[in-house]
Amino acid sequence: MSRRDQARAEAAFLRGDTGVDGVATDADGRDEAEVERDKAREALVRGRTWLGRELLTWLLWRSESGEPVTELDGTPVVVLFVGRVTLRGVVGDVTELAARGTQAPYAREVRRALDAGLLVHQARVRLQHGEQAYEVTLDAEFLDVKGAKLPPPLAEADDDKLVQRLEQAQRLSALVDALAAAFLEVRASRAWASRTVPALKRWMQDEEGGAEREDAPVPVSRPARKAR
Repeated sequence: MSRRDQARAEAAFLRGDTGVDGVATDADGRDEAEVERDKAREALVRGRTWLGRELLTWLLWRSESGEPVTELDGTPVVVLFVGRVTLRGVVGDVTELAARGTQAPYAREVRRALDAGLLVHQARVRLQHGEQAYEVTLDAEFLDVKGAKLPPPLAEADDDKLVQRLEQAQRLSALVDALAAAFLEVRASRAWASRTVPALKRWMQDEEGGAEREDAPVPVSRPARKAR
């Protein structure tokens, strides 16, 4: 090793860039295949997160009218956003906004933030399926179900209550799947860009006719304005 190379190596060690063995301290010890798998997994999660945020934003818009969003086993499913809602974006001065309160999800400030480029990332929702009401927090990243509140059990015996609870948990999962399927059907249709997006944007901007039931996404292509 030349004196120049030795001096560079010593300087890198003193800066903490390399260890005593000369290997970079932040070097990735994984093999190339493992690194590529992790990159692909991360890209997949980001893509799902984006789609999940579109789903929750679409669901907020669809739910405001109080009309059923879809059906499960022939019974309408009505959605109501309750309590805290969290919005997130990727650009702009504001990249996250949380609104609290019973009517907070439907507040004008939330719609303005959506129009500015944010998307619903997490929300507490009530799902009414016939006479049964379920309450759950949905997260856009994996469409996780958190803090579920199931209907009161009707059975009296402990064993029967457990069976009923399991059935209700399965029904809640099926309800979330049904809502996701309804969204994906709209998202993949030709009307998504021509009818749904304009209708949703009118709703965000509080314009007349914005509540038309023609579903839409929320682009996050422009900087977010600060919402108060």
